[in-house]
Amino acid sequence: MNDSIELTTGAARNDVADHERGEPAKQSTRLTPAVDVLEDSRGITLYADLPGVPREKLDVRVQDGNLTIEAESVIPTPSGLRLQHGEVRHPHFRRAFALSPDFDVSRIDAQLRDGVLMLTIPRREEAKPRRIEVSVG
Repeated sequence: MNDSIELTTGAARNDVADHERGEPAKQSTRLTPAVDVLEDSRGITLYADLPGVPREKLDVRVQDGNLTIEAESVIPTPSGLRLQHGEVRHPHFRRAFALSPDFDVSRIDAQLRDGVLMLTIPRREEAKPRRIEVSVG
């Protein structure tokens, strides 16, 4: 028996037991969101895919040079319908990054739109590349 069958069988048994006790079944799945990171001289822009995540279920933190993104997706089940099979229910997203001291974490801008979190993290002024004039003589 492979792992996916065992996982499905175990989850199904838990759902049945919860249903018999009158409790809603809640299965949490930890997912690592796909992330794109773009860098230029001004800083970095990070795009994280967080489908189904509302703003109130999103937590973005910076502590001790680490950026952490945690979120919980809300997948509504329409009333009058019963879930027959669910592979990802109540998914929980988590991703962490170590930030260089070159970035100004006090000026991070975060926007959530259409299931994509965009974080703009600017460089500190003293860390930005600058052109140095060279004199001849």
